[in-house]
Amino acid sequence: MDALSKIFDDIHLNHSEYLYLQAQGNWAFHSAAQDAVIAHIILYGTAHLRFSDQLDIHLNTGDMILIPAGLAHAVSNQADTKLVESLEINPLFCGLRHDAIEFGEGNSEKTLILAVRCHLNAIMARPLVNALPPFIHIKNALSDTAPEWLRIGLYFVASDTQRTLAGKNKIMDHIVSIMVIECVRDYIEQLQDQNNWLNALIHPELSNALAVIHSQPEIAWTVESLAEQCCMSRSKFASLFNQIVGETPLAYLQQHRLRLASQYLKQGQLSVQQIAHQVGYSSETAFSQAFKKQFEMSPSQYRQTPF
Repeated sequence: MDALSKIFDDIHLNHSEYLYLQAQGNWAFHSAAQDAVIAHIILYGTAHLRFSDQLDIHLNTGDMILIPAGLAHAVSNQADTKLVESLEINPLFCGLRHDAIEFGEGNSEKTLILAVRCHLNAIMARPLVNALPPFIHIKNALSDTAPEWLRIGLYFVASDTQRTLAGKNKIMDHIVSIMVIECVRDYIEQLQDQNNWLNALIHPELSNALAVIHSQPEIAWTVESLAEQCCMSRSKFASLFNQIVGETPLAYLQQHRLRLASQYLKQGQLSVQQIAHQVGYSSETAFSQAFKKQFEMSPSQYRQTPF
C-alpha cells in the first residue's frame, strides 16, 4: 500500500453527515471547532466565509471549500453581518438529513449550501492536518472545467441525497473519503515548497519508508533498514528525509508509534505490555517512559483520562 493510502487508513474518515442550508436575505451561520473534515458546497447564490483571523473568502455558485481540521468558522451573505443572529449548525447535523434548514431575514437573494461533515481520528490525522492549509478553495467545482473526479463526486452526492437506499451511509463515507483524498492529491501536486511532509508521501523514494513505518510500526526499523526500503544509502536517505519531513526518520517513527499507542489505549482491548510490543517497543518500561515524555502522563493514566 502506498504512503498516502496508509495515512488515510490511519485517519479513519467515517460517519459522514450532511445538511442543506437554505438562506435568504441577511443571514449568518457558524461552526465551532471540531475533530472533523468540513466541506461547504455553494449550490447557488454567494457567501462569505471567515475564520477567527478575520480572513474573508468569497464563495460563488459552484464553489467548494474544504476545511481539513474542522476549524471554527462563520459564513454569511455579507463580509460584515453583525446585526444578524448567527445559526450554530453543528447540533443540526443528524446523519444524512434531507429537509433543508431555512433561515435568514428578508426576501432578497437566496443561497443554498450543502454542508458536509466527516469525522476523523484527530491524533492520527495530526501530521496531515498540520501539513495542509486551513482551507482548500476549489472554484467552479460544478463546471465543465473542474476536475472530473470532483464533478462526478459532487453530482453523486447531490443525487444520493435525494434517495433513501440501503447502504447509503457507507456509500457516503466512501464518496467523502475519495473527495478528500483527491483534494489532498491535487493540493500536493500544486505545492511550491518541496520541503513539506506532504511531498514525502508521493516522493518516488521516501514514500516507501513512510509506507512501511505506517503499515509495520512493530518492526525494529533502523535508519539503515528504512534506507534499504528506499534503495538509498544510509546517509543520503537520512539527509533527504530530514530535509523534506523536517525530522529524523527515527524521530518520525517514534511519533507515529506513540500516536498509534494512544489509540490502542483508548480502545481498551490490549494491556500496556501488549500495546508496547504492538507498536515496536521491546519492553513495557521503554514504552512507558517514551509515552510519558510525549503525553506528560503514563499510559495507564492516559487510558483513564476522559477525552
